[in-house]
Amino acid sequence: MPLYCYPLCANLPYTLKHDTFTHTLVEPSSTSSLLSFLHHKHPHNLSRHLSFASKFDEIYSSHAMEEDRKMFGLVSSEQEECYSKELGVAVRAVHMACCLSHKLDYNSTHDYEIADWSVQAIVSWIFSRCLGNENFSILVKDDVKTLTKTDASGLLESVVKTVDEILAESPRFGIQETKSPLGTSEIIDMIKSHCNNSVGGLSGKFWTLSPGDQHAVALSLIEDGEVVLGVLGCPNYPIKKEWSSYPYSYLRIMSKLAPPTHESWNKGCVVYAKRGSGKAWKQPLLLHAHDKFVWPNHAKQVCFSSIEDPSLATFCETVEKANPISHSFTQGLAHTVGLRKQPLKVYSMAKYAAIAHGDAEAFMKFAKAGYKERIWDHAAGFIIMQEAGGMVTDARGSPLNFSKGLDIEGIDRGIVASCGATLHEKIIDAIDASWTSSCL
Repeated sequence: MPLYCYPLCANLPYTLKHDTFTHTLVEPSSTSSLLSFLHHKHPHNLSRHLSFASKFDEIYSSHAMEEDRKMFGLVSSEQEECYSKELGVAVRAVHMACCLSHKLDYNSTHDYEIADWSVQAIVSWIFSRCLGNENFSILVKDDVKTLTKTDASGLLESVVKTVDEILAESPRFGIQETKSPLGTSEIIDMIKSHCNNSVGGLSGKFWTLSPGDQHAVALSLIEDGEVVLGVLGCPNYPIKKEWSSYPYSYLRIMSKLAPPTHESWNKGCVVYAKRGSGKAWKQPLLLHAHDKFVWPNHAKQVCFSSIEDPSLATFCETVEKANPISHSFTQGLAHTVGLRKQPLKVYSMAKYAAIAHGDAEAFMKFAKAGYKERIWDHAAGFIIMQEAGGMVTDARGSPLNFSKGLDIEGIDRGIVASCGATLHEKIIDAIDASWTSSCL
């Protein structure tokens, strides 16, 4: 008999045990090297970074010691369980949201709107079922008033139909299905009750959701201005690197002709991490109707590329032409920093997944003046990168600030993400050298 939510595995990282006597630890860069980098780059601005460095200390410095203590049972269950329930629920929610990619063709704006609203309803419903009486708020980019307009009746009907189809599959993910299909008023009320009833900020606890599209769905939890967990679902991101250059339409045809299996890891993934774990994990999507989600669902630990030489590195290039980004500056910068390899063209937030899978080493995003980066577009990728040992900063090397509301405030020029501190420093140096000649 299905439960409202199956037990959500208190010690998530340790469900994926290593060999009995083998213990593997991915060590992030030390605080001392971070401070050295910041002081070398901007000695006048060192104090600005001290709090950031101390936070690295807080999260990472005792990690190896904590690992050994856990092995011998010297850590309380409360420490291990922190945010584990929320992470388990969020991973299931993103898996279900990614099911939309197989139901919509994304051939029109209408399909994207259906996906946006359907994901909001699906996540709200799952949280209501699995988080019990806990009050929760989800920040998203859309206002539910759009869905309730008179001329949106056709869109609303499509959303209701899509949501009910996805929720009918909830037993596959360990969640009890609804007794009857949800109606129009129930879906609107659910979105109204839980979405956009918070404005973010430095205090309080709230979720962020980027419903995304066929390329990515991102869900994160922020508490007191700090990202504490993140889940990134990429329903059509091929884990085989050689598939990445193919257009989306080709991948859809190929997946129908030769459906991938869990073991082949050809298409679709969910990547996730929680604060303080020092690790990130990736799971394949459930690709077939008869598949059931059983933790850890073939999960593997995220291991970044070890490449530090820019001439050997691959960087992600944004595909979306509508995005207000200077491609020419990014391409010129890639040449300056010594990135000689062909860039990997990746859509939206899937860039974080590309680095997590070792398909790329870095991405750079430089928006034109006046463009605001939203917290829901980067929070999940940020925590995944940070916990797995990567770096995400602005172009000066300062950490991203998720405590100022809906926007990531104080970004200097752009966002840079990379698989390690050495490569990151070289990219930051190249940005400083190239910026004065740009017209951004």
